[in-house]
Amino acid sequence: MELLKLATEWAKAEVFSTRFFILFAILFLIASVGFWQLGKTDLAKAYIIPTLVAGVMLLTIGLGLFYTNKSRITQFEKAYNADAPAFFQSEIDRSESTLKQFIVVFKVVPIVIIVAALLILFINTPTWRAIGVTTISMLIVILLIDGNAQSRMEAYHKELKLVDLADEIKK
Repeated sequence: MELLKLATEWAKAEVFSTRFFILFAILFLIASVGFWQLGKTDLAKAYIIPTLVAGVMLLTIGLGLFYTNKSRITQFEKAYNADAPAFFQSEIDRSESTLKQFIVVFKVVPIVIIVAALLILFINTPTWRAIGVTTISMLIVILLIDGNAQSRMEAYHKELKLVDLADEIKK
C-alpha cells in the first residue's frame, strides 16, 4: 500500500504543478489582449500574436498534463490492485524514461533561448523582437515548472527504489 500511496501523492503533486502552466497561459493570453487593446507602438502591436501563441501553447501543455496526471490517479489504484509487482516495475521504468526526457529538455530549451536572444540582438524589427522576447519568457516558465517536476520525479524514483516489494505483496 505504501507503493500506491507514493504513486498517488506524486500524481497529485503533478496535477497541482500543471495548474501553473494554465495560470501562465492565462497571463500570456491577457497580455495578448492587453497589447491588442492598448498597444499604440509598433513593438506593442507586434506582441499580440507571439503572446497569443505562447498562451495557447502553455494552455495546451497545461491541460494535457493536467488530464493525463488526473487520470493516472485512478489508473494507479486499478493497476496496483491487479498486479502490484508489474505496477512497481512499470513505475520504475516510467520514472527512468521521464528522467531521461528531462535531460533533453534541459539541453534543448537553453539553446532555443540563446537563439531567441540572438534574434533580439541581430534582427531589429518589432515582430522579431517580440517573438524573441515572448519565446524567452515562455521557455523560462517551462524551465521553472519542469525544474520542479524533475526534482519531484527524481525524489519519486529514489523512493520507488526504497519500496520493499515483498512487504507490498503481503499487504
